[in-house]
This record gives sequence, structure tokens and C-alpha cells, in this order.
Amino acid sequence: MNVRQLVLSIVAALALGTGACSKEPGASAKPEQQSAASEAKGHAPKEVKPGSHEDWCDEHQVPESQCTRCSPELVPAFKATGDWCAEHGVPESQCLKCNPNLKIVRPTKES
Repeated sequence: MNVRQLVLSIVAALALGTGACSKEPGASAKPEQQSAASEAKGHAPKEVKPGSHEDWCDEHQVPESQCTRCSPELVPAFKATGDWCAEHGVPESQCLKCNPNLKIVRPTKES
């Protein structure tokens, strides 16, 4: 397993236990209300499969399971593998300011 696969595995495992941004209204709501509120705000519900079409943070345009702005507990995993832009506070692999040609594409929806 290479370093990138390891990071993605760690991120996916951490993401399984996380929901949407805690800053969002409804963060202290019941789980079913929180899920509905999160989806309404453009965040994936926590039960989605990482890497799927539904695993998407509309607010930050990255996979929800890899969104360090919504789930800051993911930051150490990115930093541990050297995938971190300290200047902009996001993974280097997601930093559009340092990498303006970077295209983060949402996976297609399975039918």
C-alpha cells in the first residue's frame, strides 16, 4: 500500500464517524434532524460510502470524507503524509490557490 492509499484509508475510516460541519445550524439536533440539516446545507450524510457521488461537500467542493474544513480531525492524517499546505490551511492535494489548474471532480452518480 503506498502512502496516498494509506492516507485515503485513514481519511475514509475517520470520515465514517464524522458528520457535517459542527458550525452548521442543527449540530446539536437529533441525528435524524442533523442529517436532514446537513444534506440541506450541501453536506453528505455520515452514512454515505466514501468516494461515492453522495460523498461530497458542496460548500468546499471536495469529498466530504476528505474535507478538513468540515472535519478538522482529519488534518493530522494529511499532515502525517506531507499532504498539507500550511499557508492556506488545506491539504496540498486540495489547494486551488497553490495549484490553480487542479480539478477536483465529483464522482459520477451510480444508476
